[in-house]
Amino acid sequence: MGAETLLLFALAAVAVVVAVRWFAGRTGLPAAAILPVLGIVYGLLPAPDITLEPEILLTFVLPPLLYSTALDASLMAIRRNVRIVVSLSVILVLITALAIGAGFHHLVAGASLAAGIAVGAAVAPPDPVAALAVGRRVGLPQRLVTIIQGEGLLNDATALTILSFASAAILGDKFSATAAVVRFVVAAVGGAAVGAVVAVGVGMLRPLNRDPLTANAISLATPFAAYLLGEHLHVSGVLAVVVAGLVVGHHAPRAASGASRLQTSAVWRLVDFLLEGFVFLYIGQQLPDVLQGLRRYETSTIVTAVLVSVGSVLLIRPVWLLLTQSLPRSLHSRLGTGQHAGKLTGREVTALSWAGTRGVISLAAVFTLPRITPDRDLLLFCTLTVVLVTLVGQGLTFGPLVRRLGLRADAVDEARLRNEARSASVRAALERLDDLAVVIGEKPGRRSAEDAAAEMEAIQVMRGLLNQRLARYQGRIDLLQNAESPEMPVSPRYEAALRVRRAAMDAQREELLRWRDAGTLPDEGLRVLERELDHEERLLPERPSR
Repeated sequence: MGAETLLLFALAAVAVVVAVRWFAGRTGLPAAAILPVLGIVYGLLPAPDITLEPEILLTFVLPPLLYSTALDASLMAIRRNVRIVVSLSVILVLITALAIGAGFHHLVAGASLAAGIAVGAAVAPPDPVAALAVGRRVGLPQRLVTIIQGEGLLNDATALTILSFASAAILGDKFSATAAVVRFVVAAVGGAAVGAVVAVGVGMLRPLNRDPLTANAISLATPFAAYLLGEHLHVSGVLAVVVAGLVVGHHAPRAASGASRLQTSAVWRLVDFLLEGFVFLYIGQQLPDVLQGLRRYETSTIVTAVLVSVGSVLLIRPVWLLLTQSLPRSLHSRLGTGQHAGKLTGREVTALSWAGTRGVISLAAVFTLPRITPDRDLLLFCTLTVVLVTLVGQGLTFGPLVRRLGLRADAVDEARLRNEARSASVRAALERLDDLAVVIGEKPGRRSAEDAAAEMEAIQVMRGLLNQRLARYQGRIDLLQNAESPEMPVSPRYEAALRVRRAAMDAQREELLRWRDAGTLPDEGLRVLERELDHEERLLPERPSR
């Protein structure tokens, strides 16, 4: 594929991704479920296809996607739910891989146990992109979001480790359970340690993170540095990326400036948007090529292999969730959620059972199998089928299922908590102003009387603004506490204030443009003033009812 053809292909892909996002935003359908279908349609057309080596996906695509997700995840929330996250991301992945391996060995003609475990390891780890996108849109409770997010961050390392053992067995290496356990522990512990070291290194660059451009460069390089260092040391590069992202994201409020955080967040949203779009298109595009390799198989063999793969993925997950939630408390605290987190309800188990969409890691992993792998084409087809069935089937039905179950985050309670936190921060600011006023009054130092008076005047002005803000927050809290329904209450004064602020900003922008068009204000000055208004506008809620 020539450079111009590749560029045309990339531009067309961007156009499709943008169009699908627009369509998904207006229909409520997940883009992750629509894009693979369009990829299949494109793959059937007589048009140039793009082929990516699995190593490219694992090295250039997976690290930034995992790192971005880890930055947005809550380290403290994952720690509170660590037992169920580990049970899903480690134990369930292992059980799924072994179950599919046994099914292939006993039910699929000519399939070996190692090959079955390989495809099982590839399809075992869910990719939570589609489930989280839908879940956040329909208001899925935060605890379930955390569990899905934590599982998706940690299960890839487990799956890739199991796959490496299966690949070695396919090539004829002797398998040792003891050696496998030791290797897995070393890979996991080593990967976590590498991630922590990389996060510490990023923290040491804190002075550089004050500059937005430098902070962006460091942030974009971090996942690749963690992955390469982990792989170089023969530990889990995937886990290194995840741990680095969790630690860096946890310390970001202290380590970066406000301007850096705003710009870095915008850059990562763009990276996610483009990479996820390309990946889901690419997944669908692979189907026609994979179908070419199935001609030598009996239909019964293909059907059996697909039923084993899809059936295991869909059935084992709910069974495991039900099992871990019904165990006695002593065993439940070891395998399921911790006692402080509480058991999952039946509705929550149902939602989590249907949140197991598969994605790019499954496809990239199975394509790394050696060419000499017996029934490799059949394994590729089973993996792609699982990905498409879960992405399209579960992705399209997850939202209606969550609504039918009545699982919704308490929007009123969350808004009340945010306003209480705002009020607390304003009170802290007022206390700091009082302390500054005392210092100026008692210890003027080298300040002149004029400087001291100017500072006291500034303190009084700021105190007035903060008191107005505190009164607004307290009024919002009172409104939320008196709400009698789970729907977000509407305050006429609050809505009116938002409309007035937006109208004032629009008038300011229009006047600045008139100055620019008249030649009075240079474009550089316009951009500076527009940026000030943009930052002010970002403080406003996206929806008036928030």
